[in-house]
Amino acid sequence: MVQVRIHGRGGQGVVTAAELLSVAAFLDGLHAQAFPSFGSERTGAPVVAFCRIDERPIRLREPIATPDALIVQDPTLLHQVDVFAGLRPGGHVLVNTTRPVEALGLGDVDARVLTLPASELARRHLGRPVPNAALLGGFAALTGDVTLQSVTTAIRERFSGPLASGNVAAAEAAFAAVAEALAHV
Repeated sequence: MVQVRIHGRGGQGVVTAAELLSVAAFLDGLHAQAFPSFGSERTGAPVVAFCRIDERPIRLREPIATPDALIVQDPTLLHQVDVFAGLRPGGHVLVNTTRPVEALGLGDVDARVLTLPASELARRHLGRPVPNAALLGGFAALTGDVTLQSVTTAIRERFSGPLASGNVAAAEAAFAAVAEALAHV
């Protein structure tokens, strides 16, 4: 079972990201579940959402304490919230930032950490800095747990018109950027 925890702030599409990831997994023929956890439900407040993906039916219903992967939609949370709590050694971390990994002060994290300018990609393709779809494209490239095709299909099923096409373009650009970064590692 692959367990993914997504950290961000209210208004960044954290819950939608988890839902889209679970739909993408389902489209790939897997079982999946997605659910949020949030305290104060206001724009800008820290939000966490979870997604589990497996080849078998998933019976667990509790929050993910030991994730295999993290998606961090807001880099200001890196040193405000313990986003790395329980991360499995050697796990995957995708951080939405224009800064390189070395500049984030994460030297002691036992994980494969990659950065992606997801907000910038979203701004370029959508006209708004909502990073969730771009991060899912990057996640597909980083982990291979879902395919880019399933991510883009999930986006098209959820959104329509320019919102769908912009999010798909951002996800595709992110996938390409992460694939290129991995080729040079």
